[in-house]
Amino acid sequence: MKKQLTLFAALAIAVLLLATCNKEQVFNETPQLPETPYQYEINENVGTDATVVLGRVLFYDKKLSINNSVSCATCHKQVHGFSDGQTVSTGFGGRTTRRNAPALANLRFYYRFFWDRRASSLHDLVLQPVQDHIEMGMEDVESLIEKLSKVDYYKPLFEEAYGTSEIDADRISDAMADFLTALVSTNSKMDRVDNQEADYTAQERIGRDLFFSPEANCGGCHSGINLGGVGVGNIGLNMEYVDNGIGEISGNNNNNGVFKTPALRNIALTAPYMHDGRFKTLEEVIDHYSDGIEAHPNLSVQLSDDPNCWGCPGPFAPRQRDFSEAEKRALIAFLETMTDYDFISDPKYSDPFDY
Repeated sequence: MKKQLTLFAALAIAVLLLATCNKEQVFNETPQLPETPYQYEINENVGTDATVVLGRVLFYDKKLSINNSVSCATCHKQVHGFSDGQTVSTGFGGRTTRRNAPALANLRFYYRFFWDRRASSLHDLVLQPVQDHIEMGMEDVESLIEKLSKVDYYKPLFEEAYGTSEIDADRISDAMADFLTALVSTNSKMDRVDNQEADYTAQERIGRDLFFSPEANCGGCHSGINLGGVGVGNIGLNMEYVDNGIGEISGNNNNNGVFKTPALRNIALTAPYMHDGRFKTLEEVIDHYSDGIEAHPNLSVQLSDDPNCWGCPGPFAPRQRDFSEAEKRALIAFLETMTDYDFISDPKYSDPFDY
């Protein structure tokens, strides 16, 4: 009798735990949206507040994955500047991707996406991870449309955004692209200094001047509102790359080891760094440029011993920067001024499900 009671108690606990787990899985399964919609920065690249709201829901909705376990936001977390804090990202089945998740901000200034720049627009980008066999696992767009059509909160959102409740691939892509385009970050200390609303500390100023100096030439690759995100380069991480980046897409050996230049906005929040997440800290990144650049045949000319010789036949020997410890600290101080704390806490960019 005692054994029977023990077994019954164990079963009761198991049922209770299962019920609790199931309850947690469906907690806030419907997006929690404000009665008065958030106002987004709308420009020629963004539809309307309603399309951005729909895109926000889609971006955070785990139902866009085959097993309802991951969303786009799983790899792009607001607190990390919309990167994920992992060396490489983990997909719907627990398998890992090959690459580090890039941060997302001010994407309207970009014209190529992914580390290998294979997407020519945000509209082209957004459904690729959804259908990837490691990332989110949906078999095809038709399966996604069928799935979303059975979710009760989507028809009103599509009708509000587009005038009818029809769900199709273009509308899904457009709405998600609108949300990504609406991720505007312009209130870091660096921005406030540029707007003459703040001043750098002495150390930050030294770092800023060094960053843009001909000697360091960081600004040769990292420029614009995001300090990067547009160009490409091989920065001499290896003599031979396991992942050849743009070289894999183009089939051109001259592109082996060449990747999209990452943006530095919110860089202090987006560790680890590089396409494969090999560097855990900003200190490690600066150490690489100081004395760790490899003499790869495709090494970017900005990092070579002849930075003014565009189009000259290579390979060039790397030009190590040999930063002093004080210079390294100053560079990091400047990089930390790129953090936009309003951006990473703004509720209009946050998770409406709060899983």
